[in-house]
This record gives sequence, structure tokens and C-alpha cells, in this order.
Amino acid sequence: MTKLAAIIPAYNEEESITSVVEALLALRIDGLTVIPVVVNDSSKDRTAEIVSKLNCILLDLPVNLGIGGAVQTGFRYAFDKGFDYAIQVDGDGQHPAKEIVKLYDTMTSTDANIVIGSRFLTKEGFQSSGLRRFGINYLKNLIRLFSGVSILDNTSGFRMLDRSALALVNDSYPDEYPEPESIIMYVKNGLKIKEVPVLMEERQGGVSSIRYFDQLYYMVKVSLAIIYTYIRNK
Repeated sequence: MTKLAAIIPAYNEEESITSVVEALLALRIDGLTVIPVVVNDSSKDRTAEIVSKLNCILLDLPVNLGIGGAVQTGFRYAFDKGFDYAIQVDGDGQHPAKEIVKLYDTMTSTDANIVIGSRFLTKEGFQSSGLRRFGINYLKNLIRLFSGVSILDNTSGFRMLDRSALALVNDSYPDEYPEPESIIMYVKNGLKIKEVPVLMEERQGGVSSIRYFDQLYYMVKVSLAIIYTYIRNK
């Protein structure tokens, strides 16, 4: 039986974490066992308490590592425990479990090492704000400049990795802006990325880590991070 670790980075997601885990447990894909792995990033609410009562793996971080550190913790667990694949699933409910089959089908039927679930290929489902879409399009052009690949939904955290990709991120993974930065890292290390259309939803609770008044600052920092990742992996 093929094993898939569903890595759920969670920081203060008490409002949505139960429904996210239960939806993953209810998912049925022929020949595939899905095991939810919640990485509690030192939440200040009841996230850890709630998850401890659910039928899943809980990795409880003693200090807050941020999104990159939390995701890498989950990927390392999946790699060390011999999972065939790992998929990142947001703890806020934006990534419906039923959409995982689209990523899995693409992963198993193509030569992709990483499959990214995209909101923008068919422009269906939740599309985010116009300002954020503008920023994502800017990052698409910047990433294409440094990697030669064009990923429309480059900030999507809904992505599946095979063993080759897990081996890479087990050793090194971007900490502050892992989604756009890691695309550069994957390409420069010879891994292949495919993007598939998925339907996403609005977050069920909590607050986004990227606030509107911080978005210009975010774009400047992530641009510098992408350039640094390119130079480091050149």
C-alpha cells in the first residue's frame, strides 16, 4: 500500500483543524493510505489540545519556527518514516481533501517530482484578492526569470512531493517564504514541477500571516529571498 503523509502546519488553527483532519481521514483513494500529520507550531490557542484527541500524528514544536520550519519538520518526518509521498495541506481549511486526488493522479501518471495545486489555471473556486493576485503574477515573472519555469500559483502551499523532493527538503528548505523560494531550489536541483487546477476555499478561521498593510514589505523581502536562493543553488 502506498503511503501519503498529509503535512498540516498549524499555528492558532483551533477553529478549523478538526474539520481539516477529519476530511483527510475520510478521503478514499484506491491503493493509497493517507495519514494526517499536524505540525503544531507552538500555537497559543487550543490547537495542540484539540489535535491530541484526533486520529492523527501530532508533532508539537516547543518553539515557533514559522511556516518554513513547520513544513520542513513535517517533510522530515515523512522522509524518515519512509512515506512514498507527502502533501502540504493548510490548517485553515483552504485546501479541500477531495482535491488531493488530482495532485496524486498527476504525480503517479507523469514524471513530476512536485505537483502544485493551482487556483489560477481554470480560475475557479476561491481566487484571493486582486492585490494578492497582482503580487503572485509579479512573483511568477520573477521566478521565471531565475528558473525558466512559469508557475501561475507560485504561493500555493497545496503541493505534493515524491521521495526525491523529500530527500532535498530534508536537507534544506526555505524558512520565511518557502512556497516561491522552493520553486527555484527544485528547478536548480533538477527536479520537475507540474501545476494542476484545483478548487480552493476561503479560510475557515484564524488570520493570514500576510496582512494587507505588510504586502509591499512582503514583496520586497520575498524578491530578495528568491534572488538569494537562486545564487545559493546556482
